[in-house]
Amino acid sequence: MPKLENAAAQGAKGLIICSPDVKLGSAIVARAEQRGMKLMSVDDQLVDANGKPLEVHHLGISARKIGNTVGTSLYDEMTKRGWKPEETGLILVTRDELDTAKERTEGAQEGLVGKGFPAAQIYTAPQKTTDVPGGRDAANVVLTQHPTVKHWLIAGMNDAAVMGAVRATEAFNIKPENVIGIGINGDSALEDLKKPQATGLFGSILLQAKRHGFDTSEMMYKWIKDGVEPEMTTYTDGVLITRDNYQQVLKEQGLPGA
Repeated sequence: MPKLENAAAQGAKGLIICSPDVKLGSAIVARAEQRGMKLMSVDDQLVDANGKPLEVHHLGISARKIGNTVGTSLYDEMTKRGWKPEETGLILVTRDELDTAKERTEGAQEGLVGKGFPAAQIYTAPQKTTDVPGGRDAANVVLTQHPTVKHWLIAGMNDAAVMGAVRATEAFNIKPENVIGIGINGDSALEDLKKPQATGLFGSILLQAKRHGFDTSEMMYKWIKDGVEPEMTTYTDGVLITRDNYQQVLKEQGLPGA
């Protein structure tokens, strides 16, 4: 609150906030209205004391939309490689106890099926832990149960889940060229993307943090200067990074690892 007051005292006409405690939302809204400041939240949506989202302009990440990008990207790469759907299976590493994880994996499934992939060839692999060993152990069960599948697609809640499943395919002596894994976050996936020899981890959906800062700033500027009010809710998607483009994309995003 002191920073909000300080900004108002300096003549700020708008406030963009990623609150460390979203349940302060009602107080933040009230103070911004009191000071005549336009308000936008970014990343984490402001809520009231009961956890209900407030009517505040917001720019954030849609977990389902990110997952959908995983699914469509898997299908596109599968098609590019000439794989037959009837010879291909999806290992869907799930963690349904976590809302964001559930949204991501459901989105991946929807994206893949929406492209025409057979739903019957999607094999759910619930993970007990959200790390590489958890993904590996979950995938081991699916691989044991379906030894005749020729090609494997892999999706999960994050890079670690997918990397774990990729490690499982390696243990089953499945060649990397018969595996397409796409993670989410674009962090630990870099370990595989930087390896001299390609692994079954094809890529990862990098969350575009830079866009959040740029887009909200542009929206706020136009709102204040030109009276162009932004949409109440705007969701960004991610960008697919692979062995071929990760250095360029990370550089463009101003991120380490390039």
